[in-house]
Amino acid sequence: MVERSMERRREPEPEENSYDRKIRLNEEAIRRKLQGKMVIKGEPWLQNRQGLTKQYVNEGNWDEVAVPNWHIFIQRIVKHSGCHIHQGGLAIYVLEGKGYSVVDSVRYDWEEGDLIVLPIKAGGVEHQHFNEDPDKAVLWMAFRYEPMLDQVTVGFKQVVDHPDWMSPKKR
Repeated sequence: MVERSMERRREPEPEENSYDRKIRLNEEAIRRKLQGKMVIKGEPWLQNRQGLTKQYVNEGNWDEVAVPNWHIFIQRIVKHSGCHIHQGGLAIYVLEGKGYSVVDSVRYDWEEGDLIVLPIKAGGVEHQHFNEDPDKAVLWMAFRYEPMLDQVTVGFKQVVDHPDWMSPKKR
C-alpha cells in the first residue's frame, strides 16, 4: 500500500481592494498626525519673489506635523512685498508694524494686532503689502488651509517680484 502524503498550503492573502486601501491609508494618516510634531521651529529665513519669509508648515513637512495641509509662514516687509495673484482664503495676523495692503486695486490699512483676510473670489485676488514705517519692518504671520483651495483655486501668478529677489538665472 502506498502512503499518500498531503502538503498543506496556505491560502493566498486576499488582494487589497480600493475600500480596504482607503481604510489603511486613513489609519496611516491618523497615526502620522497623532505622532506628528506639535512644536515646529521653522526653516531659515528665505528671500523669494514675495519677500523675506520663514516657513513653518508647508507641503514639504506635512508628513511630519500633527496638523498637515496648512501653509503657515512669517513674512518680514521693510518697504513692500512682491505682488501676486492667487485665491484668497488666506489669514494674515500682523505681529509688528503698520502698513497697508492693496487688494484688487483697493487699499486696506492695518497695524499690529490686526487680522487681514483675503477674500475667496473667482479668478483669485491680486495683492501686495506695504510698510508705512521706514524705521521698523513689518512682521506678519500667514495661515492658509490648502485642501479648501483645491476646490476653488486659480493657481499662483507672480505679477511683480520683490525688489531684493534675484532669480537663480541672474546669480
